[in-house]
Amino acid sequence: MRKDARAAAQARQLTSGALTALGVHPELVSDAVLMVSELTGNAVLYGETPFELVLRSEQDELYVEVIDGGTINPVMRVASAEEEHGRGLSIVFELSGGRCGYRHNVAYSTRRDRYGKAVWFAIPLNRQAPAPETSGDSI
Repeated sequence: MRKDARAAAQARQLTSGALTALGVHPELVSDAVLMVSELTGNAVLYGETPFELVLRSEQDELYVEVIDGGTINPVMRVASAEEEHGRGLSIVFELSGGRCGYRHNVAYSTRRDRYGKAVWFAIPLNRQAPAPETSGDSI
């Protein structure tokens, strides 16, 4: 297994476990896991070590950031159907409702003497899951 695949798999597992333990709605867990996977993959492909995943529950909001040692700004772009990469930030933007971005000179949580770039997203924890579709006429 490639290094980036292991990092993304570990980040997905950690995110899913933490959010499930907090009782977060399964659909929100699924969205957060997908977004974390995209940001982790980008950090491995385009960032520099070390990498850090930070999950914080702030009031009714989940705030997630992936910190890496790089300085290159992430760029959201439109990928063609043939391209293997290039959709991750668009997915994060869509699923977070545009509540995403990046910051430079961010202190690592585990090493306060080390700074990097954080790419982040936030989603409301009280977001309602869509109602299941029903067959027939609605009232």
